[in-house]
Amino acid sequence: MIKQELTTSFYLADLNELNSEEIELIEDAKIALDSAYSPYSGFSVGASVLLNDGKKIRGNNQENVAYPSGLCAERVALFYVGAQFPNHKIKTIAITALSKSFEIEDYISPCGACRQVMAEYEEKQDSKIRILLHSPNNKVLIADSVEDLLPFIFKSPFLKKY
Repeated sequence: MIKQELTTSFYLADLNELNSEEIELIEDAKIALDSAYSPYSGFSVGASVLLNDGKKIRGNNQENVAYPSGLCAERVALFYVGAQFPNHKIKTIAITALSKSFEIEDYISPCGACRQVMAEYEEKQDSKIRILLHSPNNKVLIADSVEDLLPFIFKSPFLKKY
């Protein structure tokens, strides 16, 4: 048996340390919180995706009483991009959250399903997606790629049949 180690890297920053484009993207994700539909959990998530041509696409979580029929904010935004802008590349995604029942003090990280979808888009577009995880205290965790959040990505060219 051989022990192996895996490292990942990310940045921690204050909101005011980001460039204006990243700050605007986080503000856009915060706006997306306003139309989140989360009557069951009271936990709203907003996402904003920046495309290579400067377009911004918002998404937010959409719950459903017939759980798990709802969808996370990240996938709402990413699937919209895939459906409406299939030839655009995703540069950055910003994610933020707000809870009606408790104070969020840390970064909210995407669930495994959302990380896997982001990984698929990175592979599809053959370029990294920058990820900005915003906390309500204006701290930001920055990852340069989905692999920094999901080191053992499920992907295989053998699964694709043409």
